Amino acid sequence: MFSSFSSFSNPLRFLARSSHQAIDLKSVDIHDVETQHDKRARTLKHLLKLNHANHSILLHNLEFHNHCPHILGSAFLFGSDSEHLNDIYDHESEELEKWKDSPGEISTYDWRDYLGRPEYQRAFVDFFEDELVLNGYDWRKVLDKYLFEGKEPLVNGLIAGLAHPLIHLGYAYELSSREVAMEALGLAATCYSYLHKYLDDDSYTRPSTYSTSSPLNILQRVRDDKRFDGVYDHLGNDLEPLLDKHEDAVLEHWNAWHIADPRKQFEESHQAAAALLVATHKPGIKHDFFLVHLLTSSHAVRIILPLIPAKFHVALVRQWWLLTLAYYIAQLRPNVDLDIIEKCELEGLDWAWVEKLAIGSRYSQDAHYVKALRALKEAGRTWGDDNEFYLKAAVQFGKGFDGWGGFE
Repeated sequence: MFSSFSSFSNPLRFLARSSHQAIDLKSVDIHDVETQHDKRARTLKHLLKLNHANHSILLHNLEFHNHCPHILGSAFLFGSDSEHLNDIYDHESEELEKWKDSPGEISTYDWRDYLGRPEYQRAFVDFFEDELVLNGYDWRKVLDKYLFEGKEPLVNGLIAGLAHPLIHLGYAYELSSREVAMEALGLAATCYSYLHKYLDDDSYTRPSTYSTSSPLNILQRVRDDKRFDGVYDHLGNDLEPLLDKHEDAVLEHWNAWHIADPRKQFEESHQAAAALLVATHKPGIKHDFFLVHLLTSSHAVRIILPLIPAKFHVALVRQWWLLTLAYYIAQLRPNVDLDIIEKCELEGLDWAWVEKLAIGSRYSQDAHYVKALRALKEAGRTWGDDNEFYLKAAVQFGKGFDGWGGFE
């Protein structure tokens, strides 16, 4: 049973033998806000720099994240004018915090000693910006050095902090912003956690008791798995107890994903991400705050894949898949009913309507709402959306949204 699966069970070893394991995607349009001269782009550039100078990347007891570049970038890409971008910045700034000095500085000799210590957020961003100067302000070179080099590269820990380092990195690449890029590195360093070990240590990638190429099939198996009954009794849970006490069960499902056709499997994972947000929602209940991060982080993976070394492609997707399984369990394994999306009546609504919703509705300043709509739109562009799955998901989500839930 495992002979064919085991040859794919470790994507890093397989990639060393076969270059076609790279996920072949065209890059999204890159918007270089540093060089564009129209008023909207200039406004975005100035606001990103203002946020970078004034506001910390972590806030509220170092437990929450600065989403300002995410919603500014999403609104810009949806076509927001300068006035709306300024309004978004003012709204976001109300919740953000000023930078605070770190306990000390960080150097090239000891930077790894401070990984996972959020109180060093200012020091990490300063350190990476010093590296930026030493590399001739080539922010991509700095990203390459710290994300992809070394024994345990930071890229393998991007899902920590509810994947905010990954999401931030996606906007850095798409907006070609060195400020956002240095912030993304700062988040990768300060949010760094035990989760990296599942990618850095090959022993966690091993044959499973079953094998399937379908992420949705695995999610159904997880939903039916009695070993997870009673693990949590409420929503909004930390992942560490799950992976501490039920690691083998989680890894069994994680390793069951058979990635024989990486591009096809990534497409199916993208569909699963949309379904987890939209097809688990029940009328009268607020949408799940944790599940939306699975969609927006999958979107970030889509942005990043064409722009990074091929040997990290499958590993990055599997990293996202581990986070998805863990949060699906932590959010009490809701039923995924694809009929909620597939039977959505569009009644003439199209992507233009979705765009107006994103920048003109009463939720147009809600970062996660706008990001989710943007992720669904880009997914439709990426995969073609011949059956209008992503458009229906966006319409269903947009019409039914009434705030975020999923907490205790």
